[in-house]
Amino acid sequence: MSRLFGTDGVRGVANTELTPELAFKVGRAGARVLGALGEKKAPLVIGRDTRVSGTMLEAALIAGITSAGRDAVSIGVVPTAAVAIVTRRTGAAAGCMISASHNPIADNGIKFFGADGFKLSDDVETAIEAALDDDRDTRPTGTGIGVARVALNLAAHYYDALYEHAADLSGLTVVVDAAFGAAYAIAPYVLRKLGATVHELNCEADGSRINVQCGATDLRALTRRVQEMIERGEGRVVGVAYDGDADRALFVDETGRPLTGDHVLLVLAQALQTSGELPGTAVVGTVMSNLGLQEALERLGIRLVRAPVGDRYVLEVMRGGGYTLGGEQSGHIVDLRRNTTGDGPMTTVTLLSILCASNMTLHERAAAMHSYPQVLLNVPALKNNALDDPAVTRAIAAVEEQLGGGGRVLVRASGTEPLIRIMLEGEDQAEIDRLADHLAAEIKAASAGPRA
Repeated sequence: MSRLFGTDGVRGVANTELTPELAFKVGRAGARVLGALGEKKAPLVIGRDTRVSGTMLEAALIAGITSAGRDAVSIGVVPTAAVAIVTRRTGAAAGCMISASHNPIADNGIKFFGADGFKLSDDVETAIEAALDDDRDTRPTGTGIGVARVALNLAAHYYDALYEHAADLSGLTVVVDAAFGAAYAIAPYVLRKLGATVHELNCEADGSRINVQCGATDLRALTRRVQEMIERGEGRVVGVAYDGDADRALFVDETGRPLTGDHVLLVLAQALQTSGELPGTAVVGTVMSNLGLQEALERLGIRLVRAPVGDRYVLEVMRGGGYTLGGEQSGHIVDLRRNTTGDGPMTTVTLLSILCASNMTLHERAAAMHSYPQVLLNVPALKNNALDDPAVTRAIAAVEEQLGGGGRVLVRASGTEPLIRIMLEGEDQAEIDRLADHLAAEIKAASAGPRA
């Protein structure tokens, strides 16, 4: 049987790949496996983003959970990170988030958190998969059936966590692009409560437009808005953008310049080092992290430990090495002082608090990093074994030789979408653009089938 769980839960096109029937099975199997690991009467917490298919899958998932004799508590539309915090702070048996994060509108997904707020291990996910079609246990009846209820007030635990270590943000003007997703209400509300002046962009609960030319997957609209406000002289303006489930946050600085997650990681790392909260004097990035980040950290006496792409792998390396801070270029930042998973609103509050406490601008903080030009290309993976094609292997080796020590090349299969991702990094943008196009052509040819 092929593995159902990918690098970030179960994902697919809602109602064709990720069907209500499958969601029911996942809910039932998840409740049985996760319920056996914790307190017998503890419920499972359910959150979702704004996708049109979310309520359909939520109903099916909850039906599966309650059919296994476990209670389910829906906390409505919330960021993924809120599910992790609510699960941990209320003593729930597990948490479930219904979202496909940055994926297109038609997709959706289901991911679980254990009672400790961390994503599940491969072994637990395998146990859930094995239980999908196992009906040996008699279904409970009568009072043995689980109960489902709505408890929107539980999101207060997440608000409390956001406020706990925040500074006064008065004097800051923040443009928030919520990508029509899970942070559409929470992020603007929290920032206003902390004193910031907030301008909302794509902050509506409209799952029919989630991630469409907006948010962390497309910073153009946010960048334009920030630049317009700067030109009008509207004070100290920064922008923040989230993806569909708000586990990512990307920023636009006070000059209207878009920043990557590498810049955010650098700013946070320096602050944690200054406060003595950076165990091992190291942060965890990925193989995609810009060489400029590594050099900037080295100048501060901080090591960059690289993990495979994916926030779950960043987290594995962090926990294995006892590190506090890790993240990705895409804006996933994991700060184990604050939460157990990527948390866009928490990253925002932490970063802006650092700026206000230091009386420095985001632009000044991020300027310590020289970003090497990068090019990222996605090639549809028509054949899973395209990367094993000898011509592709030779082409990658030739590009590596041409770049030498002045650049990097990374070609990998996506863990969340049917794509092969190409990343090249070097000093000459024109050169890496040309080399990336060459690699993309070789991969497309390999995916198309046998060569003549």
